[in-house]
Amino acid sequence: MRAAVIHRYGGPEEFRTETVPEPAAGPGRVLIDVTLAGLNYADLHCRTGAYARYPLPAVLGADVVGRRRGDGRRVAALLRAGGGYARVACAEAAHTVEVPDGVGDEQALALLEQGATAYGALTLAGRLRPGETVVVTSAAGGVGHLAVQLARELGAGRVIALASTPAKREFARSLGADAALDPEDPDLAGRLARSGGVDGADLFVDLVGGRVLRAGLAALAPFGRLLSVGARGGPEERFSVDELADRSAGLLGFWLQHVLADRALFAGTAERLFALASAGKLVARIDRTVPLSGVAGAHRALAARETMGKVLVDVGREA
Repeated sequence: MRAAVIHRYGGPEEFRTETVPEPAAGPGRVLIDVTLAGLNYADLHCRTGAYARYPLPAVLGADVVGRRRGDGRRVAALLRAGGGYARVACAEAAHTVEVPDGVGDEQALALLEQGATAYGALTLAGRLRPGETVVVTSAAGGVGHLAVQLARELGAGRVIALASTPAKREFARSLGADAALDPEDPDLAGRLARSGGVDGADLFVDLVGGRVLRAGLAALAPFGRLLSVGARGGPEERFSVDELADRSAGLLGFWLQHVLADRALFAGTAERLFALASAGKLVARIDRTVPLSGVAGAHRALAARETMGKVLVDVGREA
């Protein structure tokens, strides 16, 4: 089969389009003839070896949509061990869900990884309640733009988006954000507090890490929650118990792996997301679809934060 392969960890230039053996499906696993694979920010860290170090040569890619061998059913799957940038992928059966007729391949793929992350962060970790004020960082990204829509659908009273360019902030507003702010604003904490209402924000969903978390903590209302999703901590993200206690604030984290570990929870989340998509209440923006030979360029664009929404790979096309 054809795949985008790396033979060593490093930059995007390490990708090569090659013919490699098809994977074999052992017990509890299924083969999928892939139509589209997804790009995720974590893939950049997998490429450098900073997030997960797969045996080399390696095929990256954590989410696919296609046809399941054996019954030909259309399915989407999450791949915890990579393998998505290829024409055939091997997935855990428990991490595979059927796609309903009312949801196209592009939407199904864009909603599964990033949508499940956004939904789980808001409902399971963030415990969003109707009427609350929610802040979403990286609000034009793959997870963020879905989190903005889901927060509104889940009954948030106000949704405040953080995005790095005027075009991205306008995009966030078009999704239902009540306000869109520049995360580089020197007075970000003050702007957040003023945009959040009298008491501040109830839930701050952070997808990038860094100094913005400090602004988020300062902008929280009493009993607010600061939620880190996927970001890896640095010195500016270390909070003392006293700092949290002074604001009666909660510090939370979310990792999609804990949803995947519960088959009923994962399947129920996917069903909910697909139902919202079928009803037109949740729409994933597709930034671009690249061929296998375009994976390196897509990695560069994602690293430069040039994208809005989901980036896809058409594995059946090489140029």
